[in-house]
Amino acid sequence: MKAITDLIPSHSKVLDLGCGTGSLLHELVSAKQCSGYGIELDDQNLLAAAERGVNVLQLDLEQGLSMFKDHSFDVVLQLQTLQQVRHAEGMLRETVRVGRRGIVSFPNFAHWPNRLQVAMGRMPVTRTLPYQWYDTPNIRVGTQADFTLLCGRLGIRVIDSFGLRGSERIDTLPNLLAPVAVFVIERQ
Repeated sequence: MKAITDLIPSHSKVLDLGCGTGSLLHELVSAKQCSGYGIELDDQNLLAAAERGVNVLQLDLEQGLSMFKDHSFDVVLQLQTLQQVRHAEGMLRETVRVGRRGIVSFPNFAHWPNRLQVAMGRMPVTRTLPYQWYDTPNIRVGTQADFTLLCGRLGIRVIDSFGLRGSERIDTLPNLLAPVAVFVIERQ
């Protein structure tokens, strides 16, 4: 998570969409004096985040973020959630509306081991995509290159993009060499 936390300025107001157990938001509050909220749907994760002391709201991201005004937050995190929402375009628009900046990450389907498994006639199962095709929570798969094109089509500016392999930032050929894609975005 260091590669992500390094992107977030100290004292930022942060909204973490799909915050899980709240570990990242807790870290940002403790280490960088950030404030903000987590959004989570799962009851167990919600309870774990609350027990950690994270301000967390139980909301379905499919309903949008209409409860928040434009630029209510300095940073909106959408880490490993975009592939699980039905209306990805709407969620991205909401991310850059509510936050001055958004940080989005998702499994990069174009990572070379995934390509190899598809070439062998199978859907990939990796550390980043650990589910079988029939039990995955992911509604869609995407690539670093496809996300760049989508942002252009939606009028969303890409400030930075890179891949992650563990904690290592991948700037050279991230669409091929990185299992996770990361983007820093903002409204144009």
